[in-house]
Amino acid sequence: MSPHKLRKTRKRRGFRTVGWGQVGQHRKHSQKGGRKVGRHKHLWSTVIRYEPDYFGGKKGFTSPRALKQKINVINVGELDELVDKLASAKQLETKEEKAFLDLEKLGYNKLLASGKITKPLIVKVAAHSKNAAKKVEEAGGQILGAARQEEEFEKSEAVETEETSAKS
Repeated sequence: MSPHKLRKTRKRRGFRTVGWGQVGQHRKHSQKGGRKVGRHKHLWSTVIRYEPDYFGGKKGFTSPRALKQKINVINVGELDELVDKLASAKQLETKEEKAFLDLEKLGYNKLLASGKITKPLIVKVAAHSKNAAKKVEEAGGQILGAARQEEEFEKSEAVETEETSAKS
């Protein structure tokens, strides 16, 4: 048993200095590391400089992960290597005597124009850049995809409206 005057219950009793002697002693050190004194007052600059996340960091809205889509990109220059790789593994499809690549099945969402292409390919992809489409078509291939299908649909509608106007 400890002496009566050293027990924890004797601490924090008394007037003004709560049992710690001179004014200011034990001011920055609470007993069990609880509330740290002065974080909103005289130690504010210390908090800002050395512990910016002391009060919980940033708060606000975080969008659900379901809304965040990771766009997996492939460049035109990588298509020739991909065709060779699939041909050696005997997984390459052909349509109209051209190699057919379904990039969506291979895990790619978008085709970009960096690099050169030498083989005529038919490429199915969800999205592509204009320059990538030019490069594939210059090599003798074509791109099938959402953007391409919309353009073809608009062209076919324009032809139909011209035919109907010519008949009447």
